[in-house]
Amino acid sequence: MSRSQTTITVLVAGTANLVLAITKVFAGVLSGSSAMLAEGAHSVADTLNQVFLLTSLRRSARPPDRLHPFGYGNDRYFWSLLAAFGIFVAGGGYSIFEGVLAITGREAGGEKVWLAFTVLGIAALLEGTSWVRAFTQARRETGAGQGLLDHVRRTPDVTFKAALLEDTAAMIGLALAAGGLALRELTGSPLWDGIASILIGLLLVGVAIALGRDSRSLLIGQSVAPEVQREISAEIASARGVTGVDELFTMHFGPDEVLVAAKVHFSDSISADEAEDVAGEVERRLRERVPLVRHVFLDPTQREPGPTVTRRRRALFRRQGNSLAGPS
Repeated sequence: MSRSQTTITVLVAGTANLVLAITKVFAGVLSGSSAMLAEGAHSVADTLNQVFLLTSLRRSARPPDRLHPFGYGNDRYFWSLLAAFGIFVAGGGYSIFEGVLAITGREAGGEKVWLAFTVLGIAALLEGTSWVRAFTQARRETGAGQGLLDHVRRTPDVTFKAALLEDTAAMIGLALAAGGLALRELTGSPLWDGIASILIGLLLVGVAIALGRDSRSLLIGQSVAPEVQREISAEIASARGVTGVDELFTMHFGPDEVLVAAKVHFSDSISADEAEDVAGEVERRLRERVPLVRHVFLDPTQREPGPTVTRRRRALFRRQGNSLAGPS
């Protein structure tokens, strides 16, 4: 994933949402439409979330330091959790509340219904532009043999995923608001307007839950996809002097950084110096084959020589273990 492309996607979405948040609320008040007010809350929540996502991009770009030797990539996941919470509270919660009020007590109708439909049309144009931008990035980043939906579901770039899901929810929400408002005007009943508002709220709650679940999983140390793990394991096992991989551990430290740690069996005939060379070769090949790999740690699990072997052979084994236990 490209950080610059994700930043542009978020900026486009944030600009569109800021303009729409003002116009939707204004049109909702004048038309007396709960669905329009729900859409206004939707855009307010989305604007706030874009601020969170841009903050996550800036903070996660900080270089590693003594207290954070692997960098700040996980900051993206923390701020994405805040964004999901914002969608749930500011967007979903208010929309459902507004819909319930419309059904139980608010009078139907308003003097500026035409304004609401005009704003919905403008919103469809702006939100559509933002959605096309996010969709284009998703298509460009989808690997060969991988479906678009599968890529979006499994990508560790939660910032990009949030922008795409929010834009998709926005397009669906506009259709719901237009349908609810039209049925209200045709029937004279606020029921349809209220139902549309509640449906918009449930849609936003669903998006918030999906983003929150993915962000939480990545924040606590999610591994790479199973097929990528198999690729990494095969690459290590094929290295000169390696007779097997006992255990393999991987962890995301951000969308573009993965740590690899493995317990590796080395041949009895390999020397300590040769083992160091193999470790360096493994790291180089892993970086070429899986560009996300940033840190590689190999732990030799070669069986220690028995009591009949000379002291020199024992010392060689201990030296080999110490040289490979750290970063390669």
